[in-house]
Amino acid sequence: MKYTLTYTNELKWNCSFLRKKCKEVGIEEQYKEHQLRLSISYIIVFQVLHCLFTVLHCILLLTTCAELDLIYVDVCCYSICAVVVIAVMWANVKVKSPSKLRWMTYVTSVIVTALLVFVDLSLNYYHYHINQWILASMYDSYVILMIYIFFPIPYIFPPMALAVYVSILYICYFVIFQNYDNQFRTGNITRYSETIVVLCNYIGLNVIGTGFRVMREIVVRASFLDRHQYVMEANALRSTRARERVFLHSILPPQIAQPIQDEIRARIEFSQKHHNMLVNNRRDRVIAIQMHPDVSILYADIVNYTHLTTTLSVKELVTLLHELYARFDNAASRYAVQRIKFLGDCYYCVAGLIKPDPAHAICCVKLGLCMIDIIREVRDEVQIGIDIRVGVHSGSLFAGVLGSAKLQYDIWGPDVLIANKLEGTGMPGQVHVSERTFELIKNWFEARPGTEAARKDAYFQKFNIFTFLIDPIENNKNIELDLQESFESFSAKERNEGTPELLINEELKKMPLGPKGFNEPLTRLFNFFNLTKQKESPSSSRPEIGLFLLHYHNPRLECQYLHQPDYMLKYSVLQAWCSAMTLIYLQLTYDHELVKGSYYLDAFLILAFSLLLILTWYKMICFWVYADRPHRFSELSCALFRIADNLQRSLIKRILIYIFIIVAYFAIISIILNDCDMDEFQKEHIDSILYQYDGENTMCFAPWALTCMVCSIITNGIIFTRIPFIMRIVISLVVCVTYLSIMLYQFEYLVHISLTTNPFFKSESAHCLMIISTFLAVYCKERQAEFNNKMNYKWRVELLKKQEDARLADQSITILLHNILPAHVVNVYLTYLAKDELYYEVYDCVAVMFASLKNFELTLSNLRVLNEIISEFDRLLSFYRHGNVVEKIKIVGSTYMAACGLDVRLSSLVSEKCHTTDSVFKETVHARRSMSVFSSDSFSNKKDELVFVIAIFALDLMRTLWVCNNDYKNVPIDRDVFTADMSIGISSGEVMAGVVGASQVHYDIWGHAVNVASRMDSTGVAGKIQVTEETANILRRFGLVCSYRGMTFVKGLGTLPTYFVEVDNNYEFMYARDISSEGSQTDVI
Repeated sequence: MKYTLTYTNELKWNCSFLRKKCKEVGIEEQYKEHQLRLSISYIIVFQVLHCLFTVLHCILLLTTCAELDLIYVDVCCYSICAVVVIAVMWANVKVKSPSKLRWMTYVTSVIVTALLVFVDLSLNYYHYHINQWILASMYDSYVILMIYIFFPIPYIFPPMALAVYVSILYICYFVIFQNYDNQFRTGNITRYSETIVVLCNYIGLNVIGTGFRVMREIVVRASFLDRHQYVMEANALRSTRARERVFLHSILPPQIAQPIQDEIRARIEFSQKHHNMLVNNRRDRVIAIQMHPDVSILYADIVNYTHLTTTLSVKELVTLLHELYARFDNAASRYAVQRIKFLGDCYYCVAGLIKPDPAHAICCVKLGLCMIDIIREVRDEVQIGIDIRVGVHSGSLFAGVLGSAKLQYDIWGPDVLIANKLEGTGMPGQVHVSERTFELIKNWFEARPGTEAARKDAYFQKFNIFTFLIDPIENNKNIELDLQESFESFSAKERNEGTPELLINEELKKMPLGPKGFNEPLTRLFNFFNLTKQKESPSSSRPEIGLFLLHYHNPRLECQYLHQPDYMLKYSVLQAWCSAMTLIYLQLTYDHELVKGSYYLDAFLILAFSLLLILTWYKMICFWVYADRPHRFSELSCALFRIADNLQRSLIKRILIYIFIIVAYFAIISIILNDCDMDEFQKEHIDSILYQYDGENTMCFAPWALTCMVCSIITNGIIFTRIPFIMRIVISLVVCVTYLSIMLYQFEYLVHISLTTNPFFKSESAHCLMIISTFLAVYCKERQAEFNNKMNYKWRVELLKKQEDARLADQSITILLHNILPAHVVNVYLTYLAKDELYYEVYDCVAVMFASLKNFELTLSNLRVLNEIISEFDRLLSFYRHGNVVEKIKIVGSTYMAACGLDVRLSSLVSEKCHTTDSVFKETVHARRSMSVFSSDSFSNKKDELVFVIAIFALDLMRTLWVCNNDYKNVPIDRDVFTADMSIGISSGEVMAGVVGASQVHYDIWGHAVNVASRMDSTGVAGKIQVTEETANILRRFGLVCSYRGMTFVKGLGTLPTYFVEVDNNYEFMYARDISSEGSQTDVI
């Protein structure tokens, strides 16, 4: 039988491990301060309990004692003692210095203990010598329990030493006074047995108290560590999510990002709950588009950009663009203008988009003038002939994102087109505005009539649009200084924010010190303002926990709490074993064999309790012995380990053990009670008084010894771990009521003649007072411990829930971010936040594709159709995740841009198995066939594959568009603006990819190949794939037919020979020869 001895879970509830863990995480000092704060709250409860105990005791003395002259001394001493105890303990509350408070707790605890013991024993000594009264001690068990339960002495050994010292004093008092004057005879062994009984009673009481201290420290340390972890996790998650949210919102506005993120999160949760169901990603797709009725749009275009792409290296070009766009972004932030995106040399933004702004037109014009100043400064710095045209128009637009991959915020609408045309027909170094914009800014700027090109523009003439030119002014030179000051103030604000360590310390100080119900009224009663200043933690569960029985109002949470494994069961069993052994010894001491079979029951109980003790402690002992070296355990040991684990994890079995222990206690007490012949004892006692001889006092049990044992049983019954608190309290109450009922009715005479604690004070009252005070003290303290346990568990539940919520949120944000940027770019920006730094990658060869829908008017009704088409295009990307990866770059209007060869690996973020259920993918997958190519030896180089793969992707786009066209035949859309025609342009060459600008991170590519691919698309023909001569030659090497179109004028490059990649009516490539005859067939993709 194999068993791996693992003690990981048990270690989390091991005192030495928790101490070491607190030191490792650096919160030992904070824990000590928290322990001191807990001690103060315990002191308050102790003061109230001691006042109640003293008042009740004094009232009983004054109302039940026949000779009050003898009682006044006791009442005065008890009252004065109570006042002094409260005053001394009050000193701990008033001390504010933690270092001073630590030694103060020792001093005050010793003083109070000495005072209580001194008053108790002094009064007994006084009455013994003055009034010849032999009295039982009043405060012995009470003081010992108070030392362990309520006194603020830290650690375990100091209170144990103090309690042991008190126990020795009371044992000496018993031996010297009580037993001696009860006709102690050295030759009578029963007298020695009574002393041993008292000794065992004190030992058991100290064991229970020590175990209580150990378990309390374990619970408090575990709660403190859980709280620390909770705060650390909360701060880390809050910081991470805030950083990701800021990063995300710098790319997509919150009102757009949040619906998309919610949809992603809903899909994640749905997929987790329904593993075998497929999500309909098509018809339920969210279209994140909003209308903005009152905004201003700015378009800016760098003049002479095409010339720059041919004269500057790619790195120099991107560095120049980054310098310009970073300054543009800073200026846009200064004027509260939202940058949308840049398209190579084109930069456009909107004012009044995120937040309504009545001065949106003024902000846009000011930004345009600032951009003119910026480009002139850069031109003077780098000595390059560049300039800028700016167009501004005011109106309405639609803003949002299209598609499902590489999401980018964009704007559409007729007014956007007007702003674009204003830029195109403007003059370099001038801001070209429409008449609508001019009406909004005429009180701020001087203007002159617009350009000749604008007056002749057919679109402007059709809609009767007049334009104006705004000349640059000299008041914008201080913008960079203002921006720098604003950044410096922001950095100062960040520096002034609290450090994580301070935040954690503050949160740890807010930990609640006890359950609601007692502490708050008591703090108000004693006016402890320094305690009431403590604020509740936001995660406090006080409203969710019952007032007296401390049960969760949520039954499910209560059930989960109760079914936790009990890794402190061994301590409870050890305490129960000590009480059982003492009780059995008490029974054997006063055994008169009146109960038959009592020895068998004692033997059975000794065996049962010892077996329980071995089961619960054997694993820990083996861990202590064999933790540092390998050991092969026997089958018996493995069985014991499994049984112990099963006992720890099963609530039912723990309850059965608890009930067995209580029943065993009652069984032993029943034997003790039934072994006493009350009639014979009463007759013997009366005869001894009448005839004045020493009677046999051992005919029955000693009531005080049994009462002390019942107090230990009550303490064990209440502090037993991981048993429902309600059950423990109810059973302990039953024990109290049952014992007192039996003792006060069936054994009234025996109790009555036992020693009392004060002259003429009924012994019955003294016994009742001791039982009640013990129950109340242990209940109040265990209430605190139970509260800490439940707070600890609730924090762990909240932590797990927070981690799960954060995981879903982080997963949705991560998916969304990776759906906007390549994975490595996301990691770089989230890690280093390098938004103001140039990030770029250089590639020797990248194949670039532009695909534009023809005659597609971007109206609101058509945007939904366009969103569906772009989303289907995006889903095609999942087939290009391996080998030569195809990356979507961006959407420009109705133009789809993609590239192959960027080497951005996202396979870890995409499922290997693509589930496709809708008609688009069924038709697309059916239409696609494995492309058979020549052997790899026939390739000119590996880079040629990139061009071939992007051509295949372009063909898939045409097929998908054809399927979409068929799907939308029954959809009510304008047939004049939506056809299956799409022009595609492809080119390849050196490309630089990266991120430029200071805000709204956008991954883009630049280079001569990008410009040429764009021109191939714009000069292309619907339903055709147009390529350059170089690209055509590459595709011909793969067997594709490329027909010569002719010489085509390309802006910035002049006239170039262009070619069409031939595609048949079935949307398949036409090959120069039958490839099926080739011996080797290879799927390039």
